[in-house]
Amino acid sequence: MFLSIFFRMLGLLHICSSHLDNDKEKNDLHQGFAVLGLALIAMGEDIGGEMILRHFDHLKMYYGEPVIRKAVPLALGLLSASNPQIRIFETLSRYSHDTDIDVAINAIFAMGLVGSGTNNARLAQLFRQLASYYHKTPNALFMVRVAQGLLHMGKGTMTLSPYHTDRQIMSYVSISGLFTVLVSMMNSKFYTFHWILYYLTMAIHPRMLLTVDEFGNFQKTTVRQGTAVDIVGQIGRPKTITGFQTLETPTLLQHSDRAELATDKYIPLTPTLEWIVILRKNPNYMEEDT
Repeated sequence: MFLSIFFRMLGLLHICSSHLDNDKEKNDLHQGFAVLGLALIAMGEDIGGEMILRHFDHLKMYYGEPVIRKAVPLALGLLSASNPQIRIFETLSRYSHDTDIDVAINAIFAMGLVGSGTNNARLAQLFRQLASYYHKTPNALFMVRVAQGLLHMGKGTMTLSPYHTDRQIMSYVSISGLFTVLVSMMNSKFYTFHWILYYLTMAIHPRMLLTVDEFGNFQKTTVRQGTAVDIVGQIGRPKTITGFQTLETPTLLQHSDRAELATDKYIPLTPTLEWIVILRKNPNYMEEDT
């Protein structure tokens, strides 16, 4: 399995690094699709994502094919959707001032993807600066407004991340909506078909944790919420979260967060506490005497 993924990525990198000599019938869109394919393969795994970032730096700086330069910002946005990592959005911020306006516009949209639904203060400041910088460029200013809308999507209660169940399962519907928009933006005539942005609604879903009882009524309870810890292969019952806080539902889950019940009074009917969770009263629970 690992070798098949490795050789597939090697093939995509070979496509990206090839230079087309025939200028008469030059169709280089497949190189842009190869860049997006690299992000699609690497986005489900943290180490692979770190490795592919270095390749994207080389593709953007050294190879310099126009279609690749346009695709790299979009791939970065797909790689870190609704997960504002400083390294990624600072890189995209540099690309947003590129001399090629198509590269800059794609970088602005990718910044919106990276910060979608997070209300990230640093990204909000960058968008205000970009709105002032591109106030005489209608297409770029339009994309800045779109990115600002993505950043404050649902007032911070929604996300575009295609992963769920502790980021172990990918939603094909969500990733198809994201990919439809990204592929469309490879075309310089995208602004004629701006309604394609509505395909992003396929990927929008809440990032909150809401607990209800068996009858669908809201049930307030306490949960421990913190950074998820990888416990695969560890013996015993290791802790699944670190740096946790004890909160009352409903609560918002960040990209790398995980939650667990802080009381034995209820039994969750799902092993993963995400979105809407049904709780059942624990028949063996006894109130502690105070």
